[in-house]
Amino acid sequence: MTTATVSVDPAALRTLHDAAAHADDVVAALPGPADRGPADHQRATRAKNAARLARHHFLVSHVDRVYDELTDGRSRYVDIGELVLTAARAFPGLVPTADVLARERERKQEEKEGAEIDQGILVSALLRSSSAGAHLLDAMLRPTDRALRLLPEFRRTGVLDLPSVRLERRGTAAHLTMHRKDSLNAEDDQQVADMETAVDLALLDPAVHVALLRGGVMDHPRYKGRRVFSSGINLKSLHAGEISLVDFLLRRELGYIRKIVCGVLVAHDAPWQSRTVEKPWVAAVDGFAIGGGAQLLMVFDRVLASADAYVSLPAAQEGIVPGAANLRLGRLTGGRTSRQLVLWGRRVWAAEPEARLFLDEVVEPAGLDAAVATALERLDSPAVLTNRHMLTVAEESQDSFRSYMAEFALHQALRLYSEDVIGKVGRFARAGRES
Repeated sequence: MTTATVSVDPAALRTLHDAAAHADDVVAALPGPADRGPADHQRATRAKNAARLARHHFLVSHVDRVYDELTDGRSRYVDIGELVLTAARAFPGLVPTADVLARERERKQEEKEGAEIDQGILVSALLRSSSAGAHLLDAMLRPTDRALRLLPEFRRTGVLDLPSVRLERRGTAAHLTMHRKDSLNAEDDQQVADMETAVDLALLDPAVHVALLRGGVMDHPRYKGRRVFSSGINLKSLHAGEISLVDFLLRRELGYIRKIVCGVLVAHDAPWQSRTVEKPWVAAVDGFAIGGGAQLLMVFDRVLASADAYVSLPAAQEGIVPGAANLRLGRLTGGRTSRQLVLWGRRVWAAEPEARLFLDEVVEPAGLDAAVATALERLDSPAVLTNRHMLTVAEESQDSFRSYMAEFALHQALRLYSEDVIGKVGRFARAGRES
């Protein structure tokens, strides 16, 4: 597919292309972002914003036709990563090309032009459409090609080692262990890809009835020999320009986390009963669940923690939006506590009474293994499976999630390239080098 074939106004396509080309010309004549003075920054911002306004107007009028072109009239499910690249070829000027993204990927965050913001504009518009957005959400519930390739071997051996996650079937339980040993399970693009593969396999393997997520034993000097759940987004990777909007921030929410909630969408024998294959999930928190780690706890059916663990969601301190936590957190903790966590950076220790808003059971560290075994046994039940499905239906509708993610796609993209976030991750990276 090289050019659009749907019924799109040719004049609108020319306007879109010309606005994007003008912005590219203006930016190309300027020094790089890190070397620009105030006047150059203003020129670049004006040109980019004019192009983005043209993209916005184009999508307001043509978003459903754009999606139909990219999915052959919604006859195909297209993964979000393929979708944005195909859109660049089919609608020149709408989103950055693969070449532009590759050049941006080689730069630190502060040296990038912010091309991913245009991807955010597109994905936001698609999700705002009730028809295109619903189809895209279904596409992201499909198992990945990587998982489908690995499934026969995993079903045979019951073990899979990925760069950042180990998956092991023990009896009827799938044990997913995060093992980014040197970074306290800080999340990056690789972690998201590995987690989605592992989640897919746990859901696809019929021998698995229930699944557990836990952090592995760390090599980090401060926590050497101890388990840690998650320290959230890898800020060093963000500073280095290695955290992507599509393959990390959007894929994480639309992909493996939502699959934990809703299951994986596959063709099976009884689609009239359920479109997806779902399973109960348990999380066990050792050490801490910070940021993205805390976000994960909100979608699990039972959350256990050692008595010395804590949970925090320092979104305002990091400067970015904490995934779908702002959608789910109020349901768990109420509005006041949500604001204390997200806006004020409150840390909630497992021993505090309010920790029970996050955690179902708190035990002494030595007793966590036994608590995990009990939880997996109790949740391995067909009646549990049906009731978790109905609880999910009641708690989070597809439309509410879609509407939230439409806003998230745009505002998270803008946050990635905001001056305060770039400054914060730069200070974090410098502090890491000096320590």
